[in-house]
Amino acid sequence: MYCVEVYYLILVTIMKNIVLPIIAALMMMVGQPAIAAKTVLAGGCFWCMESDFEKLKGVSEVVSGFSGGTLENPTYSGNHAGHYEAVEITYDPKIVDYRSILDHYWVNIDPFDDRGQFCDKGHSYLAAIFVANDNEKAIAEVTRREVVDMFPEQKVVIPILAASKFYPIGGKESYHQDFYKKSPIRYTTYRWGCGRDRRLKEVWGDKVTH
Repeated sequence: MYCVEVYYLILVTIMKNIVLPIIAALMMMVGQPAIAAKTVLAGGCFWCMESDFEKLKGVSEVVSGFSGGTLENPTYSGNHAGHYEAVEITYDPKIVDYRSILDHYWVNIDPFDDRGQFCDKGHSYLAAIFVANDNEKAIAEVTRREVVDMFPEQKVVIPILAASKFYPIGGKESYHQDFYKKSPIRYTTYRWGCGRDRRLKEVWGDKVTH
């Protein structure tokens, strides 16, 4: 009887001090979300930017919206003066780093257009890189310099701007999110008609990701 009680006490001690802490640690590890980073980029039509970046390995989410202006709560059909059409990109730095995000960005825009992007003209369609800190700014400046050096006969007009509040498209205008998936025929017709891919091929040649 005494031996049974001793074995029981030993078992309880092992469970309390060794097994349960290990189980708790494993549960915490499983429950922890993956470390992710976000960045905001403007490259003209956010339908196309969503499509282009959601195909990039390591990107988990791309959200369409506005950024860069001072107007609060801009809308697509209403007032978005001063804002850029932009996308907020969530990515896993262990799979794709910030430098790679920007490399993908450059070959999906026209770096010489100071009036918009492709067939879309006006301030809201201008391209821009929004940086959240000095490290992102330094990396963005390096990539911009490389593009400038790549095209010595042309003027690269894409600015590097301090990040500001990003306003996701929502409410009645939420149909803009993942538009290329929700309305593939309309999206494909628009993209072809806008000449986006033709111009990208003209500028970037074999570097085009499509």
